[in-house]
Formats: sequence, C-alpha cells, structure tokens
Amino acid sequence: MSADGLPMVVPAAGLPARVRIHEVGARDGLQNEKSSVPTEVKAEFIRRLADAGLTTIEATSFVHPKWVPQLADAEQLFPMLSEVRADLPVLVPNQRGLDRALALGAERVAVFASASESFARANLNRSLEEALGVYEPVVRRAKEAGAHVRGYVSMCFGDPWEGAVPIHQVAAVCTALRDMGCDELSLGDTIGVATPGHVQELLNVLNEEGVPTDEIGVHFHDTYGQALANTYAALEHGVTTVDASAGGLGGCPYAKSATGNLATEDLVWMLHGLGIETGVDLGRLTATSVWMAEQLGRPSPSRTVRALSHKDQ
Repeated sequence: MSADGLPMVVPAAGLPARVRIHEVGARDGLQNEKSSVPTEVKAEFIRRLADAGLTTIEATSFVHPKWVPQLADAEQLFPMLSEVRADLPVLVPNQRGLDRALALGAERVAVFASASESFARANLNRSLEEALGVYEPVVRRAKEAGAHVRGYVSMCFGDPWEGAVPIHQVAAVCTALRDMGCDELSLGDTIGVATPGHVQELLNVLNEEGVPTDEIGVHFHDTYGQALANTYAALEHGVTTVDASAGGLGGCPYAKSATGNLATEDLVWMLHGLGIETGVDLGRLTATSVWMAEQLGRPSPSRTVRALSHKDQ
C-alpha cells in the first residue's frame, strides 16, 4: 500500500527528530471489544505490528478476568510472543497481576492511576489516595525485579462525572507516581476533551514540578477530533513518546463517552510528513490494520487506513 510518495516531507522547526510510538492496540484496543478475540489472532496481530517496525507494543493486561474478560488469556498469550523483536509492556493492576506477569518473564509493566476521584472509584473501586497506596508496593516490587515501570494517568484533561480536572491535581498524581519509582508517565485524555493550549499548560506545570519532558508520553483519544492537534502541541513542547492504536481501535470500557484512540496510521502519516523518524513502515502497518479489521468484521475507523486501502483497490 502506497500513496505515491506522499505525504510530501516538509519539516517544521523545533520538533523532535524522532518519535517513539507506544502501540496500544493489542491491549487498550482489544480490551474494548464486545467479544473476545482468539488468542492466536492477538499473537499474530502483535507479530505483524512488530514486523511493521513498531518497537514498543503493549501486549496484554494481567487484570482479573472478571473485570476485563477480553484479556483473560494473558497467561496463554504472553509466552507465544517470545520471538517478537519489540518491547512488550503489560498492564498490572495490583500485586497479584505483577506476580503473574513477572512469572512469565515480563520486563516492562504499567500501572493505571487516575487524576480524578470519580474515575478512581468507577475504574479501581478505590479513592484516589487509596489507589495510589495500592500501587506503591507494586511499583517497588517491580523495580526490585528489574522491570521498567510506566505510570498511566487517566482523566488528565477532563472527567465525565466531574468535568474539568484541575491541572495541579493531575500534577500531584504524576509526581506521586514518579516518586514511587515510575520510569515514565503517560498522560491520558481518556474522554478526548483536551485542546492544544491545555496540553502545553499541563506539560509546563509538570516541568515546574520537576518532571522532565523525556519521562512523559501522551495518550490522546479523538472524541472531538483533537488528537493530532494535541499531539502536535506535545511535540512542540519536546515530547517524544506518543501512544497510539493501530487502526484506531479502542476507547475505555469504564468511560462511556470515550471513543477510539488516536490511530497509529494517522499519527505516522503526520510524523512522516514532518520529517520525523518513527521506524514504522506505513504500508505494512496499514495492511496489518486492514487484516485486523477483517478479523473483527468491521472497517477500521482510521482515516489513513481507509484512504490507503481504498487507493489500492
């Protein structure tokens, strides 16, 4: 799949030379499906993503099957990925989940916190303070085991129950996770309400609170069509890690107003047009998302996937 040499490369001043894409389609994307995807299909999806050049692919979640039944096969899936040449972080909700992940050789794990009280209770069934307390021993144990730890922070830009989330509150959660030992933070726009100025102001405040930009990733949803604009604002600030989901899969099962993640193909199209290196083969990635859409029985919501796949018909 090609676009006849497009997009034309026109760099913009002040942007990073390279961006690392943290691919979340296999975990954040598939966990939102109404029915479970066969384990072998998940494994093949991850293999194809790696073959397309993605170097960080979030593989699964070691959460209790009662809460996310779509990812109940974590123990079966993870050993099937031993030959995949990519970092394969996994989500761990608690000590039990961490133990399960470490027992299978996971070297990169992620914990999932909230910047809002309401979402902490809806998603984690705990207060914000209680949730952070649960994660402290999990992060400590992961670091003792030599694992890289990512801290997800959801509802950084707005909450469906509370509305606006104060920036200082988001910063407090971020610094708490960093103080625990998290190696990187991912700022989640869980319901897709962020705008570029809001993004830059949060990044400024985090820097003022001692969180360096090179430890920050961004995770945008496209509910209001702002995901790429917000990504560009983060790039202008110097952020070099961007979360995205192949084919635009996913949302959030605990936030009904959340629509799909930023599509990896749409992100790659923009980055390549800006002359920013990603290491990703857009043609292979598009073909992978077309294949996955066939497995799911519906077209990909990614505009770039639709444009490129239609062009080759």
